[in-house]
This record gives sequence, C-alpha cells and structure tokens, in this order.
Amino acid sequence: MSVQKFLLSVGLVVGGFVSVQAQHAVWAAKVAAVSSQKAEGKEAFSPEKVLGEPNAQPLGQVSNEAWIPRKESNDEFIEVRFGKSLIAKQVTVVENFNPGSVVKIELIDTRGGKHQVYANDSPGPIPEQFRSLQVTFSPGTYRTIGVLVTMNTKAVNGVNQIDAIGIADVAETMVKKEFKGESEGVKIDSAMVNLGPNVNSKYVDTHPVISPDGRTLFFARQESPQNAGGANDVQDVWYSTLGNAKSKAWNPAKNIGGPINTPGPNGLASVSSDGNTAVLINVYNEDGTLDPKGVSMSKRTKTGWSRPEKINIEDFYNDDEENVDYFLGTSGKVLLMAVERKDGQGQQDIFVSFRNADGKSWSKPRNLGPSINTKKPEFAPFLASDGKTLYFASEGHGGYGKSDVFYSKRLDDSWTNWTKPRNLGPNVNSPDFDAYYVVSAAGEDAYLVSTRNGTGNSKDIFRIGLTPQFKPEVVTLVRGRVLDAATKKPVPATIKYENLLTGEEIGVAETNPVDGSYTIVLPSGIQYGYRAEAPNYLAEADNLDVTDRQKYSEVTQDLYLVPFAVGQTIKLNNIFFAQSKYYLRENSYPELLRLVRTLKEYPNVEIKLEGHTDNQGDPALNLKLSQDRVNEVKKFLVQKGIKSTRIATEGYGDTKPVASNDQEETRKLNRRVEFRITKK
Repeated sequence: MSVQKFLLSVGLVVGGFVSVQAQHAVWAAKVAAVSSQKAEGKEAFSPEKVLGEPNAQPLGQVSNEAWIPRKESNDEFIEVRFGKSLIAKQVTVVENFNPGSVVKIELIDTRGGKHQVYANDSPGPIPEQFRSLQVTFSPGTYRTIGVLVTMNTKAVNGVNQIDAIGIADVAETMVKKEFKGESEGVKIDSAMVNLGPNVNSKYVDTHPVISPDGRTLFFARQESPQNAGGANDVQDVWYSTLGNAKSKAWNPAKNIGGPINTPGPNGLASVSSDGNTAVLINVYNEDGTLDPKGVSMSKRTKTGWSRPEKINIEDFYNDDEENVDYFLGTSGKVLLMAVERKDGQGQQDIFVSFRNADGKSWSKPRNLGPSINTKKPEFAPFLASDGKTLYFASEGHGGYGKSDVFYSKRLDDSWTNWTKPRNLGPNVNSPDFDAYYVVSAAGEDAYLVSTRNGTGNSKDIFRIGLTPQFKPEVVTLVRGRVLDAATKKPVPATIKYENLLTGEEIGVAETNPVDGSYTIVLPSGIQYGYRAEAPNYLAEADNLDVTDRQKYSEVTQDLYLVPFAVGQTIKLNNIFFAQSKYYLRENSYPELLRLVRTLKEYPNVEIKLEGHTDNQGDPALNLKLSQDRVNEVKKFLVQKGIKSTRIATEGYGDTKPVASNDQEETRKLNRRVEFRITKK
C-alpha cells in the first residue's frame, strides 16, 4: 500500500520529504529568535526542529520532529538563519500540522534589513491537514541570510506545527506532492569500478584517502612483501597519482617509505587540502616503535616527509585501541575521530575536536550526538570539502550488510545537530563489507572499500560516480604560489583565509616547501579574503567572491609577500568602497583590523596611505575621491587607537596607473589603496 509523501524536485526521499538541489536552495541552519516554545534543544517540538530539510512524520498529525509554539496568540514568530546567503526568488514554509496561521514572512538580508514578501490578513484553518507554503517573488538587490515567519496561532484550532523553512534562487517548486511507495536509496549514475591492478593487489587494499584536487590517492596495503615490515599482517601507506584525467587511470602505486612507514602497523588517516600535512594513526616513539594511544602528524619537507609528531588532544583516550579512524577537515581546523569513549553512545562513536588558537593543540573531543552515533560502531568518518556533508560507516543504522555507508548534513556550528543519516543505497552498500567512502572536492567521484569482486577475494578500492543532486555543496579550489614581491622567489608561508563579512577565520594551510605552492578549498556562499604569512614579511592579501558559484571551479592566484622594510609598498586589496564613494564597506574591516594589529605590534612604524583611481571621469574629481578614501582609512585606524601622527595620506587620482585603462579587467587594478613604510 503506497503512502502519500512530499517530494522535492530532485526526487530523493528523506523521511517524508527530500532535498532540493544544494546549489539552488538552502534550509534553515540556526534559530536566531523565537516567541515561545514547548521544549528546548533536541527535545520534541523544540524550535530547532525547523532546522534542515523537511523530515516530520507522520504528515497531517502532530510530530515530534516539528516546532510547536507554546502559546496561542496573534504574534507568534520564529526567526532563522541559513548557512549561506542567496539572492532569493522564493521562500517555502512547511506547515506539518494544522496549517493556515502564517500572517507574514520577511526576508533578512546580510546587513540585517527586513523585506516583507508575504502577508495574509485573514489567517485561519484551510482544508488541507498539512501544506508547503511557497511564496515566489522577483529577486531583490540584496542577499537573503535569514527569514522571519510571524503567525496568528489563535486563528487555527489547536496545535500548529512548522517543520522546515527554506529559500531558493529559483522559482520552481521546492516541495511537490506525489504518491510513492517505499522510499528509494541514493541513486548513483554508474556502477562501482575497480581501480585496477595499478592500485589494487592480491593483498588487502583499504582506507583510501583522496587529495581534494583528486590527483593523489593514498591507501593502506596489508601483507605485502614490499611493506617495511614484510609480508606479515601489518599494513603500510601506499599512494598513486592520477595518470590520465579523462580515462581516470591511475599510475602504479608506490610505497610512501619512511619515516611514515615502519615495521609496525602504519596508516594514513587523511591529508590536508594542500597535500602537505598527513594525519597518521598511532604515536611514533623515538625508538621506532608505535604507540596506539594517539595520533600523529607529518609534514612535507624539501627532502620528503618529516618524522611524525604526536597531535596533542585534550583528554584524549580510546578504550578500543584496535579500532580507530581520524579525518582532518580541509579547513585544517577540524579533526574527526572514530573512537570508543565513556562519553559516547556505545562502542565506536564519531567525535570532533577543534584546533586551538595556538595552532598546535586540539580541544577535548565532542560527541556528534545521537543523530549520528548509535550503540553499535560508527567509523570511517569523511567530511566533504564543503565542511557540512559527512559520510560515515555504521553498523547501527541498519541497511544491506554488517556495515553500510551513510551521509548526513551538519545544520549548525554545534556539531551535534545533523540531518537524519541516509543510507547510500544498494549501489554503494551490499551484504559484503562497505566502508571508507571519500569524495574529491569536485564531487564528481567517490572512492570506497568493498570486499565484493575484490582481487584474490580481498578488499579492494573502487570508484563510483555521483549524480549531481547527491554531491556535497559546491566549492572552489584555489591554488597558486607564495612569492617574495621583490625577488619573485618562493617563500615558505602559512595561508589563512576568512569570511570578509564577519572576519571569521575559516581555514589554514601550508605552502609546499619545495616550490611555494598552496591549495585551499572555499565552500560557495561567501566572499573570502586570503593571505600568506611569514616572518619578516607583510602580506598583500587577495579576495575571491564565490557567493554565487553554482559549479565546482578551480582558480589560480599567486600571493605576494613584501619584505618588512622602509620604502616598501603594500597593496590593501581587501578594502572596498561603494562605487564612486569614499565610505568603507563592512567587508573592509578584517583587512584594516590586521593593519591596526601590525601598527600596534610595531609602535615605531610610520606609514603613508596612498590612494589611486582609474582614468574614468573628471581628473579633478578622481583626485578628490582618492584623497577622501585614504582619509577615511586613516580615520578608521585612528578610531582603533593608532596615533594620527604615524599616518600620512596622499591621493594621486589617476596619475599613477599600474595597468592599462583600456579595459575594465585591467582598469580595476588602478583603483587601489596602498601604504608605504616611511619609518621603522
């Protein structure tokens, strides 16, 4: 007997609902304010139940998975925020039970402004037991980051429930009614493909780790006579590079060698976005032995990999030393681990630890909570490059075999609020062992380990392609080199990138010690600033707006470091003004605050702010605009405690171009603010 379900346009069932395509829509990620509530946190009927995709069951009846206002009044409301902003064309409010009370819907832009898009002066019961209230409208000039829904709950009889709130940058229906039978698993657009003899052997090949650019595959091989410990039961780390991108053929695998591989059991848990840092299971003792009570980190050097050093994690322990997994997020600031602890749900659980401000130690592990973890083992965590989509193996969520691969979306920054895990379906999971599912940043291919059809009846590594709607959210991969601005030679440096609107540091990476190259991965929906940092240098930061990126892309951008010396000039690339105005935009503040910190750190330094424009318009007005802009920058610095006597200003208008004014692409380089060190 079929049951009525809601289906979103992509057709993947999630409980009674499904997700719209990630690049077109977002569901609420955080409750900003609420008028009243029957419960808090994860309790039934709490406001947090509106977060994420629609999932309330049963439809048309009171559900534990939807919010209920505590009071009956004409001024109940809930205000939510989204994980990224959109130029919205619609908002959808899913009313799971007793619909008809919504009287007003307002969009909230990134500056906090409100824009009303729906009003109902005659609220009251409607014939349907549940509905998806879809409001479409012409897109505004602002970006929507939140929604405020106001209700008159007195106008309907009894309980009123809201299950989900979403926005989209398309007008097509986010939620459609259809009749379906049993919910279907994730659909995969191709069968699993064995990576072949260049990667897989007659031995056990397991635990693949793919670099974000998809060009290097690390994995573990057991029982090979070419291992450091010989043909015993322990494993070594091996790797293969992509030989042909079109045919997706891999070059013959190589043993990574020492000091990572030793006669003991060796395993590479994950690799950083830049490929220069490896997270390794076990602690490497000075005498060459391995201690299972911990995890280590090795960094790429000019001559190979460094001796692995222990990662210091507050209150770390694992009651099952034989079973452990780790994963370092592409931001370099989040470390997932599958361990057995007394503060877990039972057996192996997935925990998260955060990199502390010192850049060296990590916080106490935090359990991801009962949405992810069960009383049975959860292991092999992989966090996609979007920082939100978690793939993991579980024996406790049910499925096709002993362990199946699932995925879930993180809904907020608590790291304990997740969508209900979804089984990846029979094309990925089987009655055999299936685990260690990883995805490249592009989201085109996934890699996993399975015992089905393995070489010599052993575990092998397979590739499988994903249909677009089941990929992680869109990211942009940025690569380039860090160079000395004067000599153009590579400089060893740390790369840091931030949200230019909030100033929040999103991630950190290291340059390659040989050629100064770097790689970072930027999830869509944000304007980023990024810079290199090295001793005795000042950074010329750069920026990239990927707010509207709909597809995976790669960008090449070299970063320059300027020697900290009198006479050197540094461009302030991440300072923004309204067009033809001198008022600073808010996304300029992170760059300016860094300059404030530098001037406070070096109290004897004096600078000269220099303003420049392109040659469009009246030269006299251009001269005045350039002077007004540097005066505005000086005003900001003085307000933050820098003495005005340390800052000189001069506007040059269009008299000192650094590029051609013939085309906009080069003309924009002439619109700039720089500072020159005049005293050190």
